[in-house]
Amino acid sequence: MGLLDLLFDRMPCPKQHKQEANKLITDLLQIGATDGYLSEHPAPPFNAQCRHTRAREIGKRLSELGGFALMEYAYRRVKRKLGSVLAAHLEYAWSEIGNWMP
Repeated sequence: MGLLDLLFDRMPCPKQHKQEANKLITDLLQIGATDGYLSEHPAPPFNAQCRHTRAREIGKRLSELGGFALMEYAYRRVKRKLGSVLAAHLEYAWSEIGNWMP
């Protein structure tokens, strides 16, 4: 990701996948606003590690579409829209996906 992409907040994703990536990020924001990314109890929609299963699926797909750069872009969108606390929760929920390191 180049400096201009960061300055203009361009999505680091091949053009043919931008629509899907936007939909995934919109879904990710909705999950954060409604369920959150972590739980204290491992019950649906959270897995045994108390991480939101759909948020993890989205992270895996974003990694496939654009790698770490696209995941980082989505993380920044979450942080900007939902705040630092939920962004930190997303960081942990995405651990062990692609090159993501919380």
